[in-house]
Amino acid sequence: MMKICIYGAGAIGCYIGGRLRASGSHVSLIGRARIGDELRQHGLSLSDYRGQRWHVEPNAIVFATDVSAAQDADLVLVTVKSAATAAAAAELADVLKPNAIVISFQNGLSNTDVLHRALPHHTVLEGMVPFNVVHDGHTFHQGSEGELEVREHAGLYAFLADFKRAGLPLIEHFDMLPIQWAKLLLNLNNSINALANLPLKTELSQLDYRRCLALAQREALTLLRAAKIEPAKLTPIPAHWIPRLLNVPDLLFTRLGAKMLTIDPQARSSMSDDLAAGRMTEVDWINGEVVRLAQQLGREAPVNARLIELIHRAERSEIRPSWKGSELLAELLIAGPGTDRL
Repeated sequence: MMKICIYGAGAIGCYIGGRLRASGSHVSLIGRARIGDELRQHGLSLSDYRGQRWHVEPNAIVFATDVSAAQDADLVLVTVKSAATAAAAAELADVLKPNAIVISFQNGLSNTDVLHRALPHHTVLEGMVPFNVVHDGHTFHQGSEGELEVREHAGLYAFLADFKRAGLPLIEHFDMLPIQWAKLLLNLNNSINALANLPLKTELSQLDYRRCLALAQREALTLLRAAKIEPAKLTPIPAHWIPRLLNVPDLLFTRLGAKMLTIDPQARSSMSDDLAAGRMTEVDWINGEVVRLAQQLGREAPVNARLIELIHRAERSEIRPSWKGSELLAELLIAGPGTDRL
């Protein structure tokens, strides 16, 4: 049996690893001691937005806090936060066997490059997790739909049955960059959701918050056109149409944007969860990617830059901000005059 290791047993890592283990795959988890203690006491309880449930008993879970648990892995899924990628790569470089395959299931665009620099003799693949996972109580809950995406590679053939059996099939692509940018465009809402301090469904149901997201997306789409990058179609409508949809009145959006509202009522973005827990967010690897693209093109991205500033201010604040939609929209319009007309 091929051995799979999850490096970064947080919400995403525990959910994917738990689903694989629940279906009979050989899986080990590497994470913080706090998560290990929870799993040893309660096991791995999993659920999704469709009402399905799974459970892995504590004695069936292989959990470690040390990277040595990855030394016999055939496939390693890296699910740590982007800020921890360099440290994860350095640790894995010391223990991985030569033919191990590594997939980055992380936010942002640059994590695979960081991993590859530390693991030049290993196969490192770009991956993408489109759905939201919430660690609620002792349950890891998938709050939205989507399938795992990964760069095509012959070495993955040995693992396709594992993911299919777990109900998480790997969708392979020759070029992941359009997929990654399409996901990042959607993830630009993470900072807005974190600043709103509301469940995703509640936030996206309000026009002013959607207009904030439309501003951030339009700015990114303008830069992508200049860079000649065409985002993939991850939603029923093309990426460049989404800002228009976001600007329709609330009642119309509940009908036309019903797919975007297929979210559990209490689900929040991972960035919102990070702020609530007092952790560093991934805003520099999400909105920051737009700012870096602008810099490469000799341009600016004032809307996304302002969202980064507001999130970093919230990280330093002792009081969690809860921006009203109208106030946040006004702030972004000041930052990027004229962007509302793009």
